[in-house]
Amino acid sequence: MNALYSLLFVFLLVLIPLFGVGAAHLNSLFGASIPYLAFCIFLIGFVYKVFTWARTDVPFRIPTTGGQFKSFDPVMFKQNKLDCPQTGAQTFFRMVLEVFAFRSLFRNTAVSLHETKDGPVVAYKSSKWLWLFAITFHYSFFIIALRHLRLFLEPIPFLPVGALEFVDGILQIGAPTLYLTDAGLVLGVLLLLGRRLINARINYISYVSDFFPLFLILAIALSGIYMRYYAKVDVIAIKELTMGLATFHYVIPESINVSFFVHVFLVSCLMAYFPFSKLMHLPGVFLSPTRNMPNDTRAKHHVNPWNDPKIKAHAYADYEKEFGVVMAEAGLPLDNPENGKAPEEADA
Repeated sequence: MNALYSLLFVFLLVLIPLFGVGAAHLNSLFGASIPYLAFCIFLIGFVYKVFTWARTDVPFRIPTTGGQFKSFDPVMFKQNKLDCPQTGAQTFFRMVLEVFAFRSLFRNTAVSLHETKDGPVVAYKSSKWLWLFAITFHYSFFIIALRHLRLFLEPIPFLPVGALEFVDGILQIGAPTLYLTDAGLVLGVLLLLGRRLINARINYISYVSDFFPLFLILAIALSGIYMRYYAKVDVIAIKELTMGLATFHYVIPESINVSFFVHVFLVSCLMAYFPFSKLMHLPGVFLSPTRNMPNDTRAKHHVNPWNDPKIKAHAYADYEKEFGVVMAEAGLPLDNPENGKAPEEADA
């Protein structure tokens, strides 16, 4: 039902500009006012969220680790510098691979339960398909966004806009040329959407907030493809409008097809929705303490800034001296066995 509600809501969003422009002729509202408003909401919301996260205290070192920590015997126990970084440089390279290559998702494993004659057996296997879908979707979306800069810049810079357009359409399929990222974006969204619909466990924990952005992005991609390959909109008129928006001297040419206003309205909805959604993982990954902190708690002493200055630190050695006898009676191991002896035993 969550998927159905999301799909219905996106369908209603498509109808709004169809009637607003096609019937009510509110071209200026959908061509300028709504995009300006959506961009302001996006910018203010984005900056506010990032600023809020940046000023949030992180009193503890909580990096996610998945490998061997640096040991006193580096020959026997070799440190995993990416999964358990101890320095800022190691953490930086970990973040680079995480942001640009989705490394943690690449290492994803699938768990399954198999029945055997000796009973159920838990099996783990590599699962790269989710990584492939995700990286196809994200890079396609990113490249398409960069290609659209050509509508707001004059002259159009070859780097990166011209170079990306050349590489993206290098196969020269059809006329106009089919961009690889157009197909990649649609395919990536459909596969991610299909995963949430088909996989019962994923579907069970999926909310409207999980389905809605996928359906919205799919609608944006399909409306853009429709404009380029079927409606054949007036690109010169669109460039005139977008350049006017960029310079705050907009004009709304009459020759622009209504499909363009549908596309712009959906993009505006995505921009306004972005700062309040799970899509904010884009800047969030840079501010995540589980990723951007080195795991050096056993090499350095970190003092919690929230500690009351009146409370003195109680080292484990002091703790063992104080409670050593009780710990020994409970059968707990002691670093110093002498701490487990009663005072009369220690004197003897």
